[in-house]
Amino acid sequence: MPSIVNAAALRSILGVSASLYNDAYLDDILDTAESVILPMLVTYKAPIAAAELSDNVATILTQGDHPFSVGQSVVIAGVSATFNGTKTITAVSDDHTEFSYALTAADVDRFNVIPAGSATLTGASTYVGNSAVESAVLSVSVQVFQNRTAGGGAIEGVDFSVTPFRMSRGLLSSVTGLLGQYLDVEAIAQ
Repeated sequence: MPSIVNAAALRSILGVSASLYNDAYLDDILDTAESVILPMLVTYKAPIAAAELSDNVATILTQGDHPFSVGQSVVIAGVSATFNGTKTITAVSDDHTEFSYALTAADVDRFNVIPAGSATLTGASTYVGNSAVESAVLSVSVQVFQNRTAGGGAIEGVDFSVTPFRMSRGLLSSVTGLLGQYLDVEAIAQ
């Protein structure tokens, strides 16, 4: 379910009716656009190196310092079905390399997570109402919509000239200017 832009806003931009393209179809396009845009933005995220569960307390070891605090909600992914999901942090180690949360399940000995899982502050909501991010999501959504509805990925202009396939690296470059101050430069450098 998209969180930054809703189907009604995209429908208005595209000028299409609900009877032709229902909300589920447009939500899928918006989810695609958000999955492209959100990883480019600053989020508070940490790779997970190991996990364990003892006495209904899950402990997550991160690869280096993490930016989380007690009371924040994080999305755990790529660890295991037992650990994955949105969790509320109940404790943080002094060196900020471990955090814990309540989890009712059978004990699990410490195990390494290979490849690394991820802990991400629930952050899409951080960008709700941010006009630059909304514009970028809408821009990518329009391109995805046009690509899905145009045969062969080519779009014919009003002058009947065919434009080339638009779902390329150029698409990200076209919205980078909008997102400039929100881009995660640490992710780019890694």
